[in-house]
Amino acid sequence: MHDSNAPQPLKGLQSQVPQPLAGLRVVEFTHMVMGPTCGMVLADMGAEVIKVEPVDGDRTRALLGAGSGFFPMFNRNKKSIAINLHDPRGAELARKLCATADVVAENFKPGTMAKYGLDYAALSKTNPRLIYATHKGFLPGPYDHRTALDEVVQMMGGLAYMTGRPGDPLRAGTSINDIMGGMFGAIGVLGALIQRSITGKGMEVQSALYENNVFLVGQHMLQFAMTGKHPAPMPARDNPWAVYDVFTVKDGEQIFLAAVSDAQWNTFCGVLGFADLQAEPELASNNLRVQQRPRLLKAISERIAHRSAAELASLMEKAGLPFAPIRRPEDLYDDEHLLATGGLADVRLPDGPRAGESVKTTLFPFTLAGERLGVRLDPPKLGEHSTELLAGLGLGDDEIRALRANAVVA
Repeated sequence: MHDSNAPQPLKGLQSQVPQPLAGLRVVEFTHMVMGPTCGMVLADMGAEVIKVEPVDGDRTRALLGAGSGFFPMFNRNKKSIAINLHDPRGAELARKLCATADVVAENFKPGTMAKYGLDYAALSKTNPRLIYATHKGFLPGPYDHRTALDEVVQMMGGLAYMTGRPGDPLRAGTSINDIMGGMFGAIGVLGALIQRSITGKGMEVQSALYENNVFLVGQHMLQFAMTGKHPAPMPARDNPWAVYDVFTVKDGEQIFLAAVSDAQWNTFCGVLGFADLQAEPELASNNLRVQQRPRLLKAISERIAHRSAAELASLMEKAGLPFAPIRRPEDLYDDEHLLATGGLADVRLPDGPRAGESVKTTLFPFTLAGERLGVRLDPPKLGEHSTELLAGLGLGDDEIRALRANAVVA
């Protein structure tokens, strides 16, 4: 493992936060979400992750609208070096950098990295211990020439069908395949690292959007295999529980309420004063209630329409029943649980109209030794670490200045 550039102290966190990948060097040629997610997983666990960008910057930095959060979300704990790979001198610098790496990660179109001698076949000749994580739209096969996006594979892989209402396929409300595809790439890297510690040899790891999506939909494929019935989209599914829905209540607010067992049903009726419903023989068991679901939901909706979401939430929480307020993403910044448990951390925005300002970002949803993995490095400015990293390759100040003057690096 690369052992220079010891990890910096965690920003605002205690020094005992585990960093199991400290000393590991990762060089990533990534953009958008999938590849950067893989690098972020490794970076959060302590690896030194070096993001190689074009001299005019990863275009993800300038995305607007729904893409404006991509770069600051998925590029924390990384260093940035800007290299013009189209210039032979830049490509050579990138190859030298990869020669110092334990892991190289990329998510560009098939054949792109080979043009610069940065594919696994080329790099592994001089670095046989290298682990090379490639993130594509499809694993090798009949579709691997196609251009894929998260939305493309959601549509062709059954997820949009299952998410939307019948006849209205709808993509999920986040970059689910990009994020999970990057996570599976990182899982593959971790497995390859263990194997390398045994054999001394690296390997190529491949992750793909389409295959990730098919894995997510696998439960519905097995549902069909088990029952012989076509799975209905989630909004029209055959619900196994009678009380399991979103209800509109006072002032138009909404709340999700559920009672998924007979014991919960009895508690639900007791809390809300539905003794008459609790006494009906036709509603005595969950399966009987499922048969009466349309009538039952209508009755519950009418009876709680005058009650506030906050009142219902309080009653459900005290009774230990499942419930959920309907929130928007921005509401989570004020979530008392996230604030109390350290689920949000400060990062400085590197780009855009709010560049330099500090905002909250989300951390990985697990702990190591009871600690959340935090932010050591803010999402980097373009080329923020170029001089440091080039000097580490043995280049002198004059050489670096000359390369900058010729737009080989930035």
